[in-house]
Amino acid sequence: MIKPILGIQLYTLRDFCRNTADFADTIKFVKDLGSNLVQISGVGEDEPIPAQSQKEALEVNGVEACLTHTPWDRIINDTHAVIEEHKLIGCRCVGLGSPCEEYRTTKENANRFIAELEPALKKLKANGMVFNYHNHDFEFKPMENGVLYFDYLIENTDPEVFHFTPDVGWIDYAGYSPVEYLEKLKGRVDVCHFKDYKIVDGKRKFVTLGEGEVDIKACYEACARLDVPYIVYEQDCDWADGDAKLATKLSWKYMKGLEI
Repeated sequence: MIKPILGIQLYTLRDFCRNTADFADTIKFVKDLGSNLVQISGVGEDEPIPAQSQKEALEVNGVEACLTHTPWDRIINDTHAVIEEHKLIGCRCVGLGSPCEEYRTTKENANRFIAELEPALKKLKANGMVFNYHNHDFEFKPMENGVLYFDYLIENTDPEVFHFTPDVGWIDYAGYSPVEYLEKLKGRVDVCHFKDYKIVDGKRKFVTLGEGEVDIKACYEACARLDVPYIVYEQDCDWADGDAKLATKLSWKYMKGLEI
């Protein structure tokens, strides 16, 4: 059992990371909360934020990047540059937020996804890095053979080079047990996403951690038991009072209260 390091997914704070200056301010905001860990995703909407600038903001605040979400096209077609950028910011986990729709829903599409990714996975491994796949809920819909897309990926990818970033909110919303999937993925999880939701008027609404349907405490205990090194809070939208920073503060406080 370990004590997972807690952090913040910058996708939650993407509206405050739209350019280089704002990115630096947001890293300081995260540090001031008490977090030394971020995942870099969804940043640079107004202008690209160079890896060197990311490195400088991280270093000056003493914050580590545990994972990115990197566009599919760059992972497979610009692998060398992606590797060099990750080396620069000190991040070994190259993540994909979601595959393009053309790679989903069928066994044939899943096989094509795996095959097209393979050359990049070999290059990542040669450089001491690992690929991380982040799920939503669509992976839990049966394919034509009745097998879940997510299970198919688990069973047909190399555990040494293909890891997962299980999102407990999406797994729960899909009708499955996040804890059972964390157990199924033992040894293949570098970062776990903590997300919560509730159903309001028949519709899903994301909420501050601890206010929704997900048993976040059980997920934390499973991560600790299964030696998951990092846990990051992520909330796509529906922030408390419409304020992503407030939602982050509240969720961070809740996560810290779970620590062993």
